[in-house]
Amino acid sequence: MTQLHIPANLQAIVFDKDGTLIDFDAMWGGWITTLARRLEAAAYVALAPRLYAAVGFDPATGHVNPTAPLAIGTMTELRDLAAEVLRAAGLPAPSAAAAIEAAWYVPDPVALAKPLADLPGLFGALRARGVRIAIATTDDRAPTEATLAALGIAGMVDALACGDDGHPIKPAPDAILKICRLIGLAPASAAMIGDTLADIRMGRAAGAGLVIGVRSGVGAPASLEAEADLVLPSIAALLEA
Repeated sequence: MTQLHIPANLQAIVFDKDGTLIDFDAMWGGWITTLARRLEAAAYVALAPRLYAAVGFDPATGHVNPTAPLAIGTMTELRDLAAEVLRAAGLPAPSAAAAIEAAWYVPDPVALAKPLADLPGLFGALRARGVRIAIATTDDRAPTEATLAALGIAGMVDALACGDDGHPIKPAPDAILKICRLIGLAPASAAMIGDTLADIRMGRAAGAGLVIGVRSGVGAPASLEAEADLVLPSIAALLEA
């Protein structure tokens, strides 16, 4: 039997996606290295080191800078940044655009989504407590919805705020404020759970009642501990035997 460890006054929890619900590296580490190879093949120039530096990825360690575009940028921002890298490598703008068109792809939201906890069990326990569930991510809406469906939790999510929805992205408070409007609750009645300072600061800016960091993603534990109300190893810690 599992017991859910959530303060009784909270009526909703807003989760980040990558690094919080699913493994960040499994989704994005392989993607950026494959994208670099595809761009080099399309453009006939060596640019992987430039691309990695631009997005905040260290290929030697696999570490992602938690404040850099690969961790917190939208897919549109990443695509534009890749085009900038191509132009900085000496390609004329039309050639850079052609290389992006040929090489760009998005990570498979189903094959690469590795959950960091028993998500159906956790979400089911939350709903049994009457807690509303939402997700705020900088990923696009279509792959986010596909991921949630593949993980078997789409029907348990009350609201989504995604990177291509048109609102300012993290750490701006807009995603949480939008979610709270959709589900009809005040931000003070909601918790925000995420793996980066952008998640923590978004929760603070929105006036969330509780802001929780998790060490399962790209955020530095010391930074999370300095700004979050609570830091957990992962969301699996919300359910204890």
